[in-house]
Amino acid sequence: MLLGGGHTHVEVLRRFGKDPPPDSQLVLISPDPDSPYSGMLPGWIAGHYTRGECHIDLTALAHFANCRFVQTACAGIDLDACLVLCANGTSLPYDVLSIDAGGRSPASDTPGAKEHALSVRPIDDFVPYWEDICNRTVRGQAPRRLAVVGGGAAGVELLLAMQYRLRQLAPGTQISFELVCDAGSILLSHHESVRAIFMRVLEQRGVILHLRSRAERVERGVIRLSGGASVAADAIVWATGASAPLWPKSSGLATDDGGFVRINRLLQSVSHPQVFAAGDIASIAGEPRPKSGVYAVRAGPPLANNLRRMLRGERLVEWTPQKHALALITTGDRYAVASRGNLALAGKWVWRWKNWIDRRFMQRYRNP
Repeated sequence: MLLGGGHTHVEVLRRFGKDPPPDSQLVLISPDPDSPYSGMLPGWIAGHYTRGECHIDLTALAHFANCRFVQTACAGIDLDACLVLCANGTSLPYDVLSIDAGGRSPASDTPGAKEHALSVRPIDDFVPYWEDICNRTVRGQAPRRLAVVGGGAAGVELLLAMQYRLRQLAPGTQISFELVCDAGSILLSHHESVRAIFMRVLEQRGVILHLRSRAERVERGVIRLSGGASVAADAIVWATGASAPLWPKSSGLATDDGGFVRINRLLQSVSHPQVFAAGDIASIAGEPRPKSGVYAVRAGPPLANNLRRMLRGERLVEWTPQKHALALITTGDRYAVASRGNLALAGKWVWRWKNWIDRRFMQRYRNP
């Protein structure tokens, strides 16, 4: 049973389709018929890609893998009975379960944010919202003030992509863009040279930056910040880190302090050996890693290998994710910055490199 159609599970489906495990039935549970590829979503927001170019068709991929596809969300797991409890009211049995499901919106942790802001997680809620903003902008109804909460790579990249797209759609319209960050600097997980590049870009493009400003409450059209300041905005987008869904912990799976499923280097639950997990929802004990699509993609081959070994009754193989991953962060236009450890490279050629990598990745699942 594959619970969720994330970056790791699409690789499991591809590998099982090419070499099906004998005497096994594969089942995929996902609330959506396609899976967004996070690496290309900023490009879609900026208008460089169509929606279809950055989404993987889970229905077609499941068909290739001879996998039963059940389109519904997970409501919980009965670990004693080995049942996945589905939002549509059904219960589906499993012998081996693998979890690669998305998290809940981090906006739900801030009073008023769920009602008056839109989170980029889950992305399928954000897609129609952004399409509506673009359509209204074309009709001359662009938001005059747009604010993004979150100073990590996701927040910075998202704001610059949105700014680029709206300026392309309405070049004569004055729209202010503001970024709210609770830390003393943006992109804290990256080298200072990367931060300097993006600080310069934000300044050149007129983005108003609020550092050391925690969003404490959101009201209609206003973000109330720590210290008493506030940011007025017609559109508020939440782009802080991923929050774990509530059902893994409530189901009885061992979780870390954030509610993410605790797994070992076998990608196996530390409390329930018949359960595996990968992607944003998982946390390897003693090996903390960023919630990044890069790590989810890299977990695909070792997860597929261990699921196959589990079905055969063979010894599982440990996997240790790399400590540093290459991040290719775009600036809205066809320009990007490569960040890895102390390395920082920037230019149009980095964007073209990233575009080649992303398109090659997507092609793998369109023609498996």
